[in-house]
Amino acid sequence: MKNPFNEHVRVRFAPSPTGFLHIGNLRTALYNELLARHFNGDFILRIEDTDRTRIVEGGVENICRSLQATGVIPNEGIWLDEKGELFERGDYGPYLQSACRERHLEQAEKLVTMDKAYYCFCSTEHLDDLRKKQQAKKQPTMYDGSCRKLDPTEARKKVESGESHVIRLKLPKHGLISFNDIIRGKVTFDWSVIDDQVIIKSDGFPTYHLAATSDDNHMAISHVLRGEEWVSSTPKHLFIYEAFGWKIPQFAHLPLLLNKDKSKLSKRQSDVATEDYLKNGYLPEALLNFVALLGWNPSAEREIYSHDELVELFSVEKINHSGAVFNLEKLDWLNSQYIKQLPKKKYLKLARTYLETAITDDAYIDRCLLMLSDRIVRFGNVTDLAKDFLDLKKDYSGVSLTWKKQTTEDATEKLEALKELLESLSADDVAKMEKSESAIKSLILERGWTNGETLWPLRVALSGQEKSPSPFELLAIYGKDRSLGLLENALKHLRAS
Repeated sequence: MKNPFNEHVRVRFAPSPTGFLHIGNLRTALYNELLARHFNGDFILRIEDTDRTRIVEGGVENICRSLQATGVIPNEGIWLDEKGELFERGDYGPYLQSACRERHLEQAEKLVTMDKAYYCFCSTEHLDDLRKKQQAKKQPTMYDGSCRKLDPTEARKKVESGESHVIRLKLPKHGLISFNDIIRGKVTFDWSVIDDQVIIKSDGFPTYHLAATSDDNHMAISHVLRGEEWVSSTPKHLFIYEAFGWKIPQFAHLPLLLNKDKSKLSKRQSDVATEDYLKNGYLPEALLNFVALLGWNPSAEREIYSHDELVELFSVEKINHSGAVFNLEKLDWLNSQYIKQLPKKKYLKLARTYLETAITDDAYIDRCLLMLSDRIVRFGNVTDLAKDFLDLKKDYSGVSLTWKKQTTEDATEKLEALKELLESLSADDVAKMEKSESAIKSLILERGWTNGETLWPLRVALSGQEKSPSPFELLAIYGKDRSLGLLENALKHLRAS
């Protein structure tokens, strides 16, 4: 497909190593990967670790593992080798942002020299007091520019004497700035409402605004696909690009992920961590399919797409700019569809991974799991779904073994006759649904009974539930001996009633 951007596509996913990959960040990574692969470009994983207070040990490895598990694989940047150790690949490193600190500091100092930035010595107390006063007056909370007017020579002396300081951008205070967003179209801001952003913190590390802009330029990033929370910061980034005369990438700000009530999706790990969805038995393919459609869908006629199909059909221009609701019911439905499509061998292997049971009869377990294949929404609930079929000690106290107005005596008569019939059948016949069904229906016809008054007690006796698979399916799963044991238990319950 022809590339309408007329340049080699280079995109990056640049998360902070905070300990887990947020499901929203997975979508950002996926959209970047889809764009790169669609145009045979490069997808880069860069780690933005300059906020030292938020770093979690093992966070980078977690991000890599989560991306690897879902098949969103960068071809450049930070990655894990076969031993699970971090390494870098590509010609535009370092890909760990903290390793670029010297470059960031040099560029910040150059901005000061160019009168595009300035040293700020305001204390935390002063800034807190300023913010409280602005909030009391219901004003936007912004820096008041106290240090903008400092004499540069005096400011330099303060820095050289070791006085604590930050470096802020010296942004225009009048006029408008506009940029084109691939998703949102023309976006315009008034400079008067944009704060003089800190670009170097008092600890000597750059903030996102300088570091990300510098690294994007250094890595020749052609497109920046990121969350919409960065829309309001884009003018600051454009200011830096223009100050250095760097080529400006194309921007696309992705819609927020929302809860059903339209509030912003939680950031609590147990709610939105990619690893937790995978641990709970959502298939990577289903999770990726679901995440891809949070704000974009190439067709109103389909919901299920393979990764390769998503690559082929992807278009940034067709991403919605409004928030996308994270619908867990839709994820459950998608996952169940993917489970149904699994080959038998793979399905059983995955289901067994999540199943907790003391039973060692593999053939019996497989029969139970195959019976549940159409009912499993995610593998994480396979134990709950299977427990009633793996537990042969049924509790009949909460169910009715009798059909409608059927008497206990009549239900007992039916089960005793069925038990006698099963005893006369071979184990192979009981294991074959068509054989047991034919034998039982012949018995019903011969005795002049109805299906309801005969099959209801049988099904409840076998399942311990009033809603369950057919009795013939249950007989095939349990086999002759287990089925006879369950019928005997049910008869004991009826006789004691």
